[in-house]
Amino acid sequence: MKIAFFDAKPYDIPAFEKYGGDYGISFKFFEAKLNSDTAKLAKGYDGVCAFVNDTVNAEVIDKLYDMGVNVLALRCAGFNNVDMKHAHGRLHVLRVPAYSPYAVAEHTMALLLTSIRRIHKAYIRSRDFNFSLSGLTGFDLYGKTVGVIGTGRIGRVFIDICRGFGMKVLAYDKFPAEGLDNGDTVRYTELDELFAKSDIISLHCPLTEDTYHIIDENALEKCKKGIVILNTSRGALVDAEALLAGIKSRKVGAACLDVYEEESDLFFEDNSGHILEDDTLARLISMPNVIVTSHQAFLTEEALENIAETTVKNLADFFEKGQCSNELCFRTGETVDCKNGKCF
Repeated sequence: MKIAFFDAKPYDIPAFEKYGGDYGISFKFFEAKLNSDTAKLAKGYDGVCAFVNDTVNAEVIDKLYDMGVNVLALRCAGFNNVDMKHAHGRLHVLRVPAYSPYAVAEHTMALLLTSIRRIHKAYIRSRDFNFSLSGLTGFDLYGKTVGVIGTGRIGRVFIDICRGFGMKVLAYDKFPAEGLDNGDTVRYTELDELFAKSDIISLHCPLTEDTYHIIDENALEKCKKGIVILNTSRGALVDAEALLAGIKSRKVGAACLDVYEEESDLFFEDNSGHILEDDTLARLISMPNVIVTSHQAFLTEEALENIAETTVKNLADFFEKGQCSNELCFRTGETVDCKNGKCF
């Protein structure tokens, strides 16, 4: 089996070659992202492998389908970059529902600690032998309330980390996790209460019609002054313009972003020699209370191994059995996990 692997990075290749060899799957690694211009590279291949910033819209799906490609293996959990309605009946979409929840949750806490303890500023100062403490005052996490939106595997791991710091947790999820709410240190609540009572808000939910811009001007108005916003999930969960306005008005005390809603042409690439045309991102990065990392929360050795192994197993199951437990299908207006292989 031959798979066209798009948006390949050096850190992707070793694990995919390793597991591909174990299952008799060969990958052709293309640096180009999958889009309407590059879809033709998949001609002659049995399937394609794509990542979060590849574009799998109706045009791309039709081009793949016309070339005889009918399986897309996403090496990620999210699939908001895929037109699932148009894929129905044309393209089998496989994904990695979980890899290392610890990787993302730990990165989220690393961003939070870096921000509130001014570690990034102290690092830059000490490189210039400036050991002044002026302007580096932070605050304790102990006793603070963190609002966690999304209590899947990553959200629950982040909650465990926060509890280790002695924080109180207000959680929100359309589908609450059984046994998580203890009525004391962890409690499910509605969004309005979460916004009003949280000192910190961390996003760990998928991007859907319901969660698009879940943090917007209206949400920020309900928050405490000085709220800290963490987003290591999907960029469009946060209205970047509203966030910038909240920072400028001092409503938002700090923001830590590993994702950005217009990141597709910027993240994962070296743009240091170019003029950044996205004024909103440029303003955010220029703010002293904003930390932006380049969608790297997933990037640990363990996560890369898990992503490669699951992706390869998904492809092997699909080609050998004609079905895969991690296949996505479109039914009754919703995207759901397909467990019976009858997606078409």
